[in-house]
Amino acid sequence: MTESQERAGADARRTDGEATTGTDGDTIAGAGAEAPAAPVPHPPAFAPDSLVLNRKLPLWYQVSQSLRASVLGRPQDASARLPTEEQLAAHYGVSVLTMRQALKELETEGLISRHRRRGTFIEPRARRVSPVRLLGSVDAIVAQQSGEATTVLGHGPTAVPGDLAEFFPDCAEVTCYRRLRRDEESDEPTNWAENAVRPDIAARIDVADLERWPMTKVLRDVVGVRISRITDTVEARLADPGTAELLQVPLLSPILHYTGVTYDEEGRVVDVARIRYRGDRFSFSVTVEAH
Repeated sequence: MTESQERAGADARRTDGEATTGTDGDTIAGAGAEAPAAPVPHPPAFAPDSLVLNRKLPLWYQVSQSLRASVLGRPQDASARLPTEEQLAAHYGVSVLTMRQALKELETEGLISRHRRRGTFIEPRARRVSPVRLLGSVDAIVAQQSGEATTVLGHGPTAVPGDLAEFFPDCAEVTCYRRLRRDEESDEPTNWAENAVRPDIAARIDVADLERWPMTKVLRDVVGVRISRITDTVEARLADPGTAELLQVPLLSPILHYTGVTYDEEGRVVDVARIRYRGDRFSFSVTVEAH
C-alpha cells in the first residue's frame, strides 16, 4: 500500500467516527461522535442573611445567631457548602477571628462540620431543636424560631383581647395570626403561635411570608419595622384542650408558654406573640452579661 493510500484510509476512518479539529482549534464532531452531555445544574449558592450589629452585645454571638437562622431557614435546594471564613467575615463586617468563633458555636451545635482544605458544610441532619440563649438579640429570637415547617391556621381582624388592651391603647382592633409549626423531619408538631399585630402593620404583611419565616423576621426584614426591643416572658403552664389537640399531647401536660412583646423605635407595641411550646421539645437558658 502506498503512503498516499494509507493517508486516505486514515482520513476515511477519522470522518466516520472521530472528531477533527478545525483551523481555529474548535472540535468538529464526526458522523459517529456522541452529542456533548447537557451541563449539570448547580444548586443555588448558600447566601446568609444580612445583619445590623449591636455593638453592646458580643459580635461572635450575634453573627452565630444570624448565621444559624440562615442555615435553618435556607431553601431546600441551596448548596450545603458555606462561603469561606474570609467571605463570611466580609459579609458580616467582622474580623476573621470573630467569624471563626461564631462558626465554632454552630459546629458545637451540630449544624455544620468543618474540614481542613475542603471547607465548611451544613450537616444534612442538622439538629433543629436547641436551647436558645437570650442575650437581648433579635437575631436570637429569629434563629430559635427558624428551621421548622409552618402552617398558617388562620388570620383576620378581631377586637383587642382584654388581656392585651394595655399594649394597644390606641387600637380598637388588631389582626391575629394563628400558626402551627412542625419538625420538618418527623412532622411532629412542636409549637403553635398567636400573634396580635397592629392593623397598619398587618396591612403590609404577606401571609405567604409567614409560612417561610418567623413573624419577627417578617416584621423587621420584609415589612421594614425598626424594632427597638422585644420583652420576653416564659412560664410553665398546663395544656388546655385546644393546645393539647394541636400539639398532640395529653390534656394538662406541661408546656412552655412564651409571650414576646415587640416595640418599634417610637415605643409603640407592633406585635404581641403568644407561643405554646411542647415541654418535651424546648428548653430556655438566659445569659446575663456583667459588662
